[in-house]
Amino acid sequence: MSDVVLSYRGRAVRQADVLFLRELIAQNPGSSRRALSVKACQAWKWVQPNGQLRDMVCRSLMLVLHRAGHIELPAPRIRAVNNAIVHRRVARGPWCDTTAIEGSLASLGPLEIRRVRRADGEDLFNYLLNEYHYLGFSRPVGEHLKYLVVCNDRPIGCLAWNCGPLKLKLRDGFIGAPRQAYAHNLHLIAYNSRYLIAPWVVVPHLASHLLGRIAGRLSADWQSLYGHPIHLLESFVDIERFGGACYRAANWTCVGRSLGRGTKSKAQARTSIKELWVYPLGRDFRQKLLQPV
Repeated sequence: MSDVVLSYRGRAVRQADVLFLRELIAQNPGSSRRALSVKACQAWKWVQPNGQLRDMVCRSLMLVLHRAGHIELPAPRIRAVNNAIVHRRVARGPWCDTTAIEGSLASLGPLEIRRVRRADGEDLFNYLLNEYHYLGFSRPVGEHLKYLVVCNDRPIGCLAWNCGPLKLKLRDGFIGAPRQAYAHNLHLIAYNSRYLIAPWVVVPHLASHLLGRIAGRLSADWQSLYGHPIHLLESFVDIERFGGACYRAANWTCVGRSLGRGTKSKAQARTSIKELWVYPLGRDFRQKLLQPV
């Protein structure tokens, strides 16, 4: 009989893990929940690809076990902030010129693509998405990158990249393997969660040009920040709003349409039909995604 208590973020939590946590808590009666999660990560060697401890994920796991009655955590020392509310707040960005920009791609001159995560320009990036993208701004969780596109010191576009969704049957079909075969390598897939060309910019071929430039640097940027490369890019296109022309022009491949059920197939509410577009970063991307740990 399996001794797996539960599965959390791809990690099988066994009875021995529960017993370890109980003993850890008993041996450290004065430690906070955060301190206990750090000790657990160190003991389990539970780290991110860049070497940082997964203590936030571990703390969430311990809370799940606590609520299920498997362990008893010490009382929280600080009243938790409602992050759902805090994360919806977006500071107004600095003033920017919204005068129309029209013409050819060549007429724009040099375009600067700035990586603005935790850097100058991030507030403006967040504000532009919140103000002008139809989905608004959503604070990303986990590994992610933010790019602000600037022309003559004027912002003209934003591209946000996150870890890929956990479950996508369309992706499974494209890779040619069930999700379980590459679940351990999901961090090697980047998802274009937001793409905005500022509404005051009307320049043919700009969107596909930027996709091509980002594709050429994203893996190296991810490597420098998180310690591992990216081998596959993906994005959803809402067919009720867009035709996917910029992805097609940038040599991305459409691998099919969703059923309109969202990412949680058991949900009853219907969502709009979306196309999944993908772009491999190398001919051996399947081999890279399917390679064992």
